[in-house]
Amino acid sequence: MTDKVTQDACDDTCGGTEADVAHVREQLISETAAVQLADLFKALGDPTRVKMIHALLQSELCVHDLTQVLGMGQSAVSHQLRFLRNMRIVKRRKVGKTVYYSLDDGHVEEIFLQTLQHLKHD
Repeated sequence: MTDKVTQDACDDTCGGTEADVAHVREQLISETAAVQLADLFKALGDPTRVKMIHALLQSELCVHDLTQVLGMGQSAVSHQLRFLRNMRIVKRRKVGKTVYYSLDDGHVEEIFLQTLQHLKHD
């Protein structure tokens, strides 16, 4: 049995599509925006952070709550929260000595839920 390798390239006779390539190029996302978007997806590329986001989707939680929910140490949870906060995925609210974490805005929730929906789509 021979394996066939599929190449993602046009054959020699391909003259392109009817798309206005110059227009597509003009509308292309900027390098800065592309890097920021890639960084967001990298942040979502870690299963621990995904679980943390999912927990915060359900309720505003403090570090202690998250350690209990995720079965992780406080240091590890704090490290991940700092990363997510720097990426503007979560925000914090301080009441006395307790710091509560929640998703930064509705966009984060929407991205997360849309991605979950996509995974469930057949």
